[in-house]
Order: sequence, then structure tokens, then C-alpha cells
Amino acid sequence: MDRSHQYGRFYKEIKPALKSKVEEFKIFGYEKVSEKDLWDYLTKKKWKKLKEDIHLYEIVADILSVKIGDLMNFTTVEAFKMGDFAMDDEEERKQLLK
Repeated sequence: MDRSHQYGRFYKEIKPALKSKVEEFKIFGYEKVSEKDLWDYLTKKKWKKLKEDIHLYEIVADILSVKIGDLMNFTTVEAFKMGDFAMDDEEERKQLLK
């Protein structure tokens, strides 16, 4: 997990909030969401604009307010950026569109 983000200094304190949010997602059927996925979303999307005088409670509130739809949209866009979806094979495309 990349803790080089400015808010990474709070990582040890916010880990329980990350874990709690991931467990919440699992209750709703999103078994594959990990703390890393959530951390990546927060650092690359939600916390893109840094606040100099941010407080711990604000970071925890951000974590607990993440919606699964926002996380899934971010994950999908990141996958497309990384080129994980190769549409070279016609048969794969047909399977995907079923």
C-alpha cells in the first residue's frame, strides 16, 4: 500500500476505519474490495486536493462516507487506464456482452 500520500502519516490511526468500511462492503456482497482498493480510491480520487490543516476526524469521516458506486466507478476507470481490458479477441468480446 502506497503511504507516500500526505495523509499517509495518519494510516496507522485510520486503519480501523478502513477495515470497518471494507467489512461493510462485504456485508453488501462486495467480497473482493480490499483495504488497498479503498486506500487507492481515497488517495487518487477523494483526496486529490490536499488540505494542509486536515484533522484525523475529517479523514475518518471521508473513509466512512465512501459509497460503493464511487469506488466501483474509480476501479473500472483505473482498470481501463491500465489496459486490463483487451478487446482483441472477438470471442472474448461476445462473451463479455452476453
